[in-house]
Amino acid sequence: MSKVEKFILKEMVDYQDGSIVSRAIIDKKTGTTTLFAFDKGQGLSEHTAPYDAMVYLIDGTGEFAIGGVSYQLNESEMIIMPANIPHAVKATERFKMLLIMIRS
Repeated sequence: MSKVEKFILKEMVDYQDGSIVSRAIIDKKTGTTTLFAFDKGQGLSEHTAPYDAMVYLIDGTGEFAIGGVSYQLNESEMIIMPANIPHAVKATERFKMLLIMIRS
C-alpha cells in the first residue's frame, strides 16, 4: 500500500461464505490495524491478548463477549477490549470490523 492513498473501508475486504476474511492494513512493532469480514455464524473463540484493542464496526452487527459480559455492536459503534481480559466474537449476522491493537 502506498503511504498516501484514500480508501473506503467497507470495500477493502469482502465477505466469503462460511469464513472469516482478514486484511492487514498496518503492521508495525507498535501496533496493528486489521480489517475483518465475518460471515453469519462465524466467530472467534474466547481468548486473551496482551494489549488493548479497539474494535470499530463498519458494517452489520456483531456480538462481543468481554470479561463475561455480552455487547452487541452495530455499524459505526466501537468498543475497547482491555489487555488480558478474555474476549470472544460471534457473527449473529454478517459484519465487517476494523481492529486496532496498540502494543505499548
